[in-house]
Amino acid sequence: MLEFSKRTNTLEQSEYKYSLQDVTTPNFYRLLYSYDDVPKIPFNHRHVPMYPPERLWISDTTFRDGQQARTPFTVEQTVHLYQLLHELGGPNGIIRQAEFFLYSKNDRDAVDACRALGFKFPEITSWIRATKQDFMLVKDMGIEETGILASCSDFHIFNKLKMTRRQAMDQFVGIVKDALSIGVRPRVHLEDITRADFYGFVVPLALELKKLSDESGIPIKIRACDTLGLGVSYPGVALPRSVPGIAYGLWHHAGFPSELLEWHGHNDFGKAVSNAGTAWLYGISTANCTMLGFGERTGNTPLEAMVFEYAALRGTFDGMQPSVITEIARYYESDLGYQIPPMTPFVGEDFNTTRAGIHADGLLKDPEVYAAFDTEALLNRPIRVMVNQSSGAAGLAYWMKGYYGLGGRHELDKRDPRLVHINEWVQQQYAEGRSTAIGDDELASAIAVLEPELDAELRGVMVTD
Repeated sequence: MLEFSKRTNTLEQSEYKYSLQDVTTPNFYRLLYSYDDVPKIPFNHRHVPMYPPERLWISDTTFRDGQQARTPFTVEQTVHLYQLLHELGGPNGIIRQAEFFLYSKNDRDAVDACRALGFKFPEITSWIRATKQDFMLVKDMGIEETGILASCSDFHIFNKLKMTRRQAMDQFVGIVKDALSIGVRPRVHLEDITRADFYGFVVPLALELKKLSDESGIPIKIRACDTLGLGVSYPGVALPRSVPGIAYGLWHHAGFPSELLEWHGHNDFGKAVSNAGTAWLYGISTANCTMLGFGERTGNTPLEAMVFEYAALRGTFDGMQPSVITEIARYYESDLGYQIPPMTPFVGEDFNTTRAGIHADGLLKDPEVYAAFDTEALLNRPIRVMVNQSSGAAGLAYWMKGYYGLGGRHELDKRDPRLVHINEWVQQQYAEGRSTAIGDDELASAIAVLEPELDAELRGVMVTD
């Protein structure tokens, strides 16, 4: 049969409908996933069209998936972080939803406290396992949308659930029907999708969900969960690892509109951000993230990175306030006791810090030489220089510019003779076996001893400016 598609504005064949393949022997894709070796990346050189949705969104699972990898938040901590999410997402609600556990009293109190703030975005949603007991929690709390776990690889269906594919599908569809019966919007989390039989289970399940959605008039979402971070964004890579293929299959073969599709990735192989961006480009509207990338094992897709990825792809933050990212990072360190790895993009202490003298020299002449964007304007994080054996006079001059707030006529030239003694002191430190960078306060104290007149001049600038 031929049908004219309004999405592609072309005639398309629609003769084949994917149906469940209820196999007796599980398909573990052993050629790819042999367990005693690195997972393989297969190519079939089939390319699917790039299909960026009209709207892109970010959703957050810090209070669900992210909380599984750390000490549980208190109610007060949850409320503060939720407020920061709201500020970061801006008036257009680009950070669309925040996902919560409901199992403990602390979880439920946190949900109530966040709802009391009255924010439209991020919308508060929940997560449950595919059981009727869990579903009653959602009903009792009055949550309008809930995630429902639906494990879709044979590793999970056969080895964890101890079911056949038919039994698993029937259970998942039954729970979704329960949600629809009382008007709750289901969001079906297709767990371990990058090890699943895409055409033998994933698409048939998605087609059943699409049918239920059409019949009920209630939108059902699908979250494609790359549970082990096995997704690959390379062109022409084969399923089940192909992120473009998964995105294309869900909107083209299963007929799900982009706004009802979500990507949830993990970072086991360092691909979380690129995979989430690829999901956006190939037809999935929402990238699911956590603050600072917290999550199981190596973590989830970092929310702060996707804020910048959004702006890079769309040319605008669309009202998002990226400086709030710095507030989030500082709160994690000051109030939650988490030490962010210093080189973490956007949030680490040293993400925009240089130690090389040649880099500092370039920064003195023009910050754009060694900085990709104005970190002070966007993140309230000025470029920093840490002084060590490689910094030289240029590094010292740039460090003084930042530490003392020098500007215009107050800036020091790297050829200023007063820097000679200071640089000699720095080099002596490392000649005597030092291996760490020199701290700000330590260097300032050394300047006061070595060049007291310069110290007085610099501190005078700090006071007057």
